[in-house]
Amino acid sequence: MAKKDYYEVLGIQKGADEKEIKRAYKRLAMKYHPDRTKGDKESEEKFKEVNEAYEILTDKEKRAAYDQYGHAAFEQGGFGGGGFGGFGGFGGFEDIFSEMFGGGSRQQRVVRGDDLRYDIEISLEEAVKGTTKDIQINTLVACDHCHGSGAEKDSKTETCQTCHGSGRIRRQQGFFVTEQTCPNCHGSGKKIENPCKKCHGDGRMQKKKNLSVKIPAGVDTGNQLRLSGEGAAGEQGAPAGDLYVVIHVKPHHIFERDGSNLYCEVPISFSMAALGGEIEVPTLDGRVKLKIPEGTQTGKLFRMRGKGIAAIRTGYAGDLICKIIVETPVKLNEEQKELLRQLEQSLEGQSKQRPKSSSFLDGVKKFFDNLGK
Repeated sequence: MAKKDYYEVLGIQKGADEKEIKRAYKRLAMKYHPDRTKGDKESEEKFKEVNEAYEILTDKEKRAAYDQYGHAAFEQGGFGGGGFGGFGGFGGFEDIFSEMFGGGSRQQRVVRGDDLRYDIEISLEEAVKGTTKDIQINTLVACDHCHGSGAEKDSKTETCQTCHGSGRIRRQQGFFVTEQTCPNCHGSGKKIENPCKKCHGDGRMQKKKNLSVKIPAGVDTGNQLRLSGEGAAGEQGAPAGDLYVVIHVKPHHIFERDGSNLYCEVPISFSMAALGGEIEVPTLDGRVKLKIPEGTQTGKLFRMRGKGIAAIRTGYAGDLICKIIVETPVKLNEEQKELLRQLEQSLEGQSKQRPKSSSFLDGVKKFFDNLGK
């Protein structure tokens, strides 16, 4: 089922500011909050949609990624934008819930696992065509002895007497009310009679994990791939966070990239620049021929349409732009030098054959004439 547009979910315009987003969120969260709807499944789904929309649209980097890529920005193999701490949980909304419900629900608080980041370097060819990479990360996984529960077999688990199962402690001093994680159960809302000997009650352990990451064609430096649930495991069986793979494309020895366009410098001989001709240039699809008109100057740009990189969203390829560099011959023998002298003499005073030189000399003359006035 296709996800709804986040702006539509909150009932706001795309250009809405943070105050408008927060105001719309408060109104809808109050309407669909589980404490008010008492088990209404449809309301629960709408509450999740509202939370998800609020989380994305109040984060500048994630909102920018959503505006650019849509929901694909946060799906596996899609693109994310920015921070790596706290995506996807409800912890970020506690301040708003405290305002609306006086400190939030007294239900047990689930501590989701941390999101992780992995930086990967790929070649330009791999970025253009797409590839699959095997990576290894060091992360927290569910303890294989207690299977994430944090307790030894047949151990009793009791409700924490300090916070009465909420995982939070509220203190009131006059008009001020503060709320913090319970120091006795560390937010879990429960106490284990006999903690797991291997993980000491945490339900997690450090482990190296091997993953295969599919990198889609067209990625560029700074793009992020989200692997849902591949981050650190949550405490005592709570859901795992996500893994964000950040792409870095290595510099190429021929091409430079600018979005979906490619640039390359093409050296040609002095004689070809003067007489014209045809040369082969490299593209992502192999060699192609490029016609050089006679009288071509250094810096001349030739655009080869559709020979760049296919854009991720549209699938349309950019262009390859070739910059001509006229190469000056070096280490000439006497015969070659004499031929060039003869050529230089034959061009003397021929402004039509040397338009840039003539224009430059005319400009210099005018400059000094004006300077002397």
